[in-house]
Amino acid sequence: MGAEAVLALMDAKPDTPACVVSLDGNQTVRVPLMECVERTKSVQEAMNKKNFQEAVRLRGKSFQNNLATYLRLSKLRPPKVMCDPTGQVCSSGKKLAVMNIGAPACGANAAVRSFVRFALTKGYTVLGIHDSFDGLLYGDVKPIGWTDVHGWTCQGGSLLGTKKCTAARYGLDKVAEKLKEHDISGLLIIGGFEAYHSALQMTEARSKYDAFCIPMVVIPCTISNNVPGTDFSLGADTALNEIADICDRIKQSATGTKRRVFIVEVMGGYCGYLATMAGLAGGADAAYIYEDPFNITNLRDDVVHLKNKIIQLGVQRGLILRNENANANYTTDFIHQMFSEEGKGSFTCRKNVLGHMQQGGVPSPFDRNYGTKMASKAVDYMITKVEENTTEDGKIKSCTKDSAVLLGMCRRQLLFTPLEDLRGITDFE
Repeated sequence: MGAEAVLALMDAKPDTPACVVSLDGNQTVRVPLMECVERTKSVQEAMNKKNFQEAVRLRGKSFQNNLATYLRLSKLRPPKVMCDPTGQVCSSGKKLAVMNIGAPACGANAAVRSFVRFALTKGYTVLGIHDSFDGLLYGDVKPIGWTDVHGWTCQGGSLLGTKKCTAARYGLDKVAEKLKEHDISGLLIIGGFEAYHSALQMTEARSKYDAFCIPMVVIPCTISNNVPGTDFSLGADTALNEIADICDRIKQSATGTKRRVFIVEVMGGYCGYLATMAGLAGGADAAYIYEDPFNITNLRDDVVHLKNKIIQLGVQRGLILRNENANANYTTDFIHQMFSEEGKGSFTCRKNVLGHMQQGGVPSPFDRNYGTKMASKAVDYMITKVEENTTEDGKIKSCTKDSAVLLGMCRRQLLFTPLEDLRGITDFE
C-alpha cells in the first residue's frame, strides 16, 4: 500500500482529487477521499438514528456477508427443521463429504467448520473423510455434527488428517466405488496442488465412473501458494507470519553476534511466493527463487553488497532467503559455503533450514476468516448444483464442467473456475 501511495503521488496533477489507498479483495485501489468521508458520515448518521439496517448496508457488501456468516455460525445448534444436532438426520436426505489432501496448512480446519455448519443449516448431512483417500478406502468416514467442529477455527494443521497422494495413485476405480458406497452427493476437497490434481483426475474420469458425476469444489489450501486458479491460497498468510517472526529472531541473533549473515531456506516447492513475500516482510538483502534465475555472478554481487553494508555502513547483520527449489546446483549449502569463504574478514555466515515449522502455528485472523468465507461460498455453490442436477429418481447426475470447480481469489473477488479450464495453464512437472 505504501508503494501504491508513492505511485499515486507521482501520477497526481494539481487538479487531481485526493484519494485513499485501500484494499479491494486482493488488490490495492485508490478511492476518492471525499467519497470515503461522506460514506463514513452516513454510517454514523444512520447509527445515531438507530437505523441499523441502513448502517449495515452502508458498510458495504463484504461487511454484510461477514455479519450474516457470523450470525449463522455462532448459533448453539442448527435449525430443528433442517437437521438434528448430530447432523445424521437431515431434511434433504442427501450427503455432502469433505476431505483434506496435501500438506497441512493453517486455515483448513476453519474451512471444514464453516462447511459443516453451513451445510447442516441447509439440511444436508456432512461426512468427514479422515486421512484423505486412506480414510475413504478403509472406511474412516463419519458424519460430523454441529458441536463436533466446535473450536476448530483456532486450530492449526488438519484435524481431519491429510496425505499428499492423488486419487489416481490409489486407483480411480476404488475411489469411485467408495464414493458410491457412501452415497455422496457432493464433495469438497481442501488442500494444495494434490487436491487440485485429484479433483481433475476424477473429473476427467466421469465418462467411465458415474460416481464422479457429482458436484466437486476445491478450496486451495497450501503454504506454497502454487495452485492455479487463485492469486492467494488459504494458509499462506499464517506461514508468512511464522517465517517473518523467525527471521526477526534470527536478525536479533545476527545483530548480537556482530557482523553475521544468515542464509535461510524456506518452503514453497517451485513457487517463490513465500521467499519473496517473506523477504519483503523480513527486510532480507536478497531472495533467491526459481522464477527469477540467478547465477554465480549474482551471488558474488550479493557478497560485495553485504561487505559494503557491514563494513562501510556499519549494519551488523545480513539476511538472505532461498526458496527450497530455487536452483538445483546453487543449493543452500553451496551458498552458505561461498558466502563463508568470500566474506572472511568482513562477516561470518550461518545457515538455517526452517523446515516443517512453516506449516504449523496458530492460524492468523486472515486465514481464519478467509477459510470461513470460502467454505460458505462452496456450500452454496455445491448445493445449487446438487439441486439442479437431481433426477426424478433422486440420483445426482452432474457432468457439466461447471460442476467441478476450484474456488479462488482472482484479483478483487472469489471466483469458481472449472477444473478443465485450468489444465491448460498448469505445469504438472
